[in-house]
This record gives sequence, structure tokens and C-alpha cells, in this order.
Amino acid sequence: MSLSDDEQLDSLKSFAKKYGSAIISGILIALIAFFGWEYWQKKNLAEAQNQTAKVQKLMDEAKAATGQPNAFASLSEAADKIVKEDADSAQAIQTQFVMAKLAYDKQDYAAAEKALKKVENSKVKDEGLLQVVKIRLADAQLAQNKFDEALKTLSAVTEPAFKATADELRGDIFVAKKDNASARKAYQSAWDNLLERKQERQLLQIKLESVGVLVDDPEFERPILDTKVDES
Repeated sequence: MSLSDDEQLDSLKSFAKKYGSAIISGILIALIAFFGWEYWQKKNLAEAQNQTAKVQKLMDEAKAATGQPNAFASLSEAADKIVKEDADSAQAIQTQFVMAKLAYDKQDYAAAEKALKKVENSKVKDEGLLQVVKIRLADAQLAQNKFDEALKTLSAVTEPAFKATADELRGDIFVAKKDNASARKAYQSAWDNLLERKQERQLLQIKLESVGVLVDDPEFERPILDTKVDES
């Protein structure tokens, strides 16, 4: 049997009289908080979708502008606007990945570094994404012979999933510094990690051999190195 509106009102008055207005106020506050949170979630979802659409537009424009000498400059304003709107969003980081790629395409590694630094200290709640930023930033620094800066950047890559990638890049930096002993150590660490995880590692095998380390791979044959000297 359902109660009429008047009966429900009388029941609520009786409840309030018996238990006090504080409880009723608490219930109302809880309801307001719930619906406010729901509104906030929907609002944030709409804003995130809007930002994602902007990033996709930027990616499409970057793809269309590939090879054009002014591609980076022409898209910089739109990219900076996305970052300014929310520097701590995944979309801001994706935007700077696009800009870094454009800079790499024209071998402007300083511009790539600058783009990535804009989101290096992002507070986005995606640790993996931040690790990728660090790795790409270190690579841009290596390309400019900023060896010590690149090593410092890589020191912030601490997630186990990115250890092999960071160690391999660290090895590349040491090779560029002509520090083969440290390169061997870094490459070997990357090798052990990839071997354990059964991931692709043929290129790393070659890098190890380039610094004097021959490793046996149970799944892949070691590349055959032709060491014969042309005696003609």
C-alpha cells in the first residue's frame, strides 16, 4: 500500500521530530553531494571528450603537414592552447608527443626537447604516460649530445615495465660517451630483463655485440658476424 504525498510529509515530520533535524540535514547534504559529484563527473567527461577531439584534430593536421618545413610552427599555437587549458591531462601529453614527432621529423631535437619539457612535470594520474615522456625526453637530449642531462632524465624512469627500455637507452648514451664498460652493464641489464619477459631483443643483441658481449638467446640464433678480411 503506497502512501499519499500528505502521508509521506507527515511521516517525514514525525521522523524529524523523533530523530532531530541534524539527521535530516545530513541526508540532504549527502544527496546534494551525490548529485553534485554526478554532475561534476559528467561535466569532466564532456570536457575530456572535447579535449580529445582537439588532440585528434591536431594529429590529423600534423599527419597532413608531414614533410612541410613549417609544420611545427603552424601547429604550435593550437598545441600550446590545449596544454594551457589543462597541463595535467593525458591530452596535453599526447599533444606534446605530436609536436615532438614533428620536431624529430625535421631533426630539430631542441624543439622536441622543449615540447616534452612542457609536460615533463605533469600531475596526470597515469604513471606509465609520464615514464614515456621521460624516455622520449632523454632520447631528444641524447640526440643533442646532452649526455649527462639525458642520464639524469632517465633516473626518473622507475616503473618496472619501462626498465629494459630505459637501460637500453642508457647504454646508447654511454656508447655515445665512449664509456663502453658502463654501456655493457646497461645493455646487459636490459637484456636480462627482456629475456625474462620473453620480449623482442634482436637489436639489443647486436648492440651488446658492438661493445664486446656475446650473449646466447634460447629463442633466437645469434647473428652471424662476418669477420673475414678482404685480402684482395
